[in-house]
Amino acid sequence: MRTEPKRFRDLEAAIDGVVESYTASLEINNLESSALPNKRAVTDAFEHLKHALFMGFYSTRTLTKDNLRQGVAEQLYAAYCVLVEQIERALTYDHWMGRSDRKLPAGSGEKVVLALFKDIPELRRLLNADVKAAYDGDPAAKTVEEIVFSYPALEAIVAYRVANRLFRSDVPMIPRIITEYAHSRTGIDINPGAEIGERMFIDHGTGVVIGETSVIGNDVKLYQGVTLGALSVPNRDDKKKRHPTIEDGVTIYAGATILGGETVIGKGSVIGGNVWLTKSVAPGSRVFGRARSADDGSSERPGPERD
Repeated sequence: MRTEPKRFRDLEAAIDGVVESYTASLEINNLESSALPNKRAVTDAFEHLKHALFMGFYSTRTLTKDNLRQGVAEQLYAAYCVLVEQIERALTYDHWMGRSDRKLPAGSGEKVVLALFKDIPELRRLLNADVKAAYDGDPAAKTVEEIVFSYPALEAIVAYRVANRLFRSDVPMIPRIITEYAHSRTGIDINPGAEIGERMFIDHGTGVVIGETSVIGNDVKLYQGVTLGALSVPNRDDKKKRHPTIEDGVTIYAGATILGGETVIGKGSVIGGNVWLTKSVAPGSRVFGRARSADDGSSERPGPERD
């Protein structure tokens, strides 16, 4: 009788061990649940949407007024079928898990996707303004085409603007899959729940973090390594605002950290590199070179040109 080599017996034993771990009382197994969304399918659908948003940049054939509709239809039909299925998976799974706080019922996938597609003209308007803000704000950018093809910040913002529409429709899981896909490709972490205004520009971008309850106004410019984060939250069920508000026209330089839901950076302010802030500053402030915290014993708010 032939005996299996030891390496195969060891492999079979390892497989048995993995299978047994799924029958143990581990919290995360998901064997008998509804099918979870497929991450690759979601990101493929996002790529189709990205092409529809910038058809002239991603088309593999020359586009004219005669074939433009066909090209857009090819991208949106492909994205539609996948997104509807993946959203339904996410909703069904949430229902199966008993997450009753969701407002969006199972069976809403088609309605949500159609609403997203109807929003594409508005998304294109917003993204056009984002591209122009990058071109106007970065002398190193030679053309708008260079920005669309090459700037990681734009890819992160595109993902955010699509994911935010789904987040606002109360779709679970899918929005975060989309923004984390962009995060893995760009090093820029924008939570889909953040509120971001028009003409957003992130220069360089690597290491930027924008938390879920951040509110960012119009014409804001962030440099690499900026964190809009939360102070420690002892109770995850506390729904209060955790991340800062950045008003219109603010510039925040590289490495600055701004924390806390009550922290407001006033309109037109400039925050210097590596500054640490947990306290609001007035409109028109210039903050450089030292930290500002809520417990630093000072009630003074820095005014224009203050170091």
